[in-house]
Amino acid sequence: MQPANHNVIQQGGTPIRLWTQGVPVDEKAHDQLIKASQMPFIYKWLAVMPDVHVGIGATIGSVIPTKEAIIPSAVGVDIGCGMMAVQTTLNANDLPDNLHGLRCELEKAIPHGRSKVRGRGSNRDKGAWSNPTDTVLDGWKTLTDDFNLLCEKHPRLKNTNNLNHLGTLGTGNHFVEICLDEHQQVWIMLHSGSRGVGNAIGRYFIELAREDMRKWFINLPDKDLAYFPEGTEHFDDYWFAVGWAQRFAFKNREIMMENAIKAVREVINKPFDAKVKAVNCHHNYVAKEEHYGEEVFVTRKGAVRAKVGEYGIIPGSMGAKSFIVRGKGNEESFCSCSHGAGRVLSRTEAKKRFTVADQIAQTEGVECRKDKDVIDEIPSAYKDIEAVMHAQRDLVEVVHTLRQVVCVKG
Repeated sequence: MQPANHNVIQQGGTPIRLWTQGVPVDEKAHDQLIKASQMPFIYKWLAVMPDVHVGIGATIGSVIPTKEAIIPSAVGVDIGCGMMAVQTTLNANDLPDNLHGLRCELEKAIPHGRSKVRGRGSNRDKGAWSNPTDTVLDGWKTLTDDFNLLCEKHPRLKNTNNLNHLGTLGTGNHFVEICLDEHQQVWIMLHSGSRGVGNAIGRYFIELAREDMRKWFINLPDKDLAYFPEGTEHFDDYWFAVGWAQRFAFKNREIMMENAIKAVREVINKPFDAKVKAVNCHHNYVAKEEHYGEEVFVTRKGAVRAKVGEYGIIPGSMGAKSFIVRGKGNEESFCSCSHGAGRVLSRTEAKKRFTVADQIAQTEGVECRKDKDVIDEIPSAYKDIEAVMHAQRDLVEVVHTLRQVVCVKG
């Protein structure tokens, strides 16, 4: 029997299961889903999360299971983007009354996007390291051999932001936050991916896939759905490259978290543990998994794996709640859930529609940037996180509800 809180549509391709009741799905995203469902190698159906919105090729907030093929643009260019959170033994009373100093310390500790970097001059250059720390160099040692193998075959990937982006934040919706849970315990949470090198890998292989489609005279409902068939040279190379980028992203978050914890210790003298219920999960990636008795490739573009008992993170916007969740293992969603609230306005539209005064009002009580360069991240640009959570109530259960008190944006 079909569960009450998801719908099924089918318009010429495989079925599409949508966990979107009570949340908006724009027409462009709907059209993208229909086109993706027409690809001949989709396994069973597409699963659509409540934060779904238009992307390149495939919608963000979709789960695309495939047999014997992978669509690089469905993984995207922010390969391995995801979340990490740790619960500390600190509580709200341990935080300083004025949180500005804590935000500045986090900004000093983690190179990030568009912000001017304060202090420790020669070590930082906005969103990149000019002189990587020992922690970064140690992390790079675990990645360097496979990166060199990748670059031997694809030399264009060598001169990219790789080592100097490891342990850095980036721009857009990437962030580092200090949050309080329902018991007033302090959490450190961050969001980032494979940075410049992952972007270069994604763009490079998306173009290779398009070239292969032209070479083989394959017509597609959308050129951004270009794919690699399993067993071809470019498939094997992409599988190797995307796996490497996902490992880079995972290590990137680990290094940033280590530096964030050090930054908090600089401000708060009280000893504390910061490894309670640590979570580190991707939400832009592809993996081999078994579903309905068969091994398939599962691409989650803006979606988190939510197997039975598996922890995940679903963040809201700068002024909304976030959630630590535990998966229910719903097979109809291929054991997945949303990766956040999901945008309802493009960045350009948000900047046109809102002012700095709106940003200040909507982020009241949060120590964060409140200037014109972050208006595109205003809470009103996102869907209602409560509605998003309600729509996926059969996918995850909420373990902790967080509210941010400090937010660092690139």
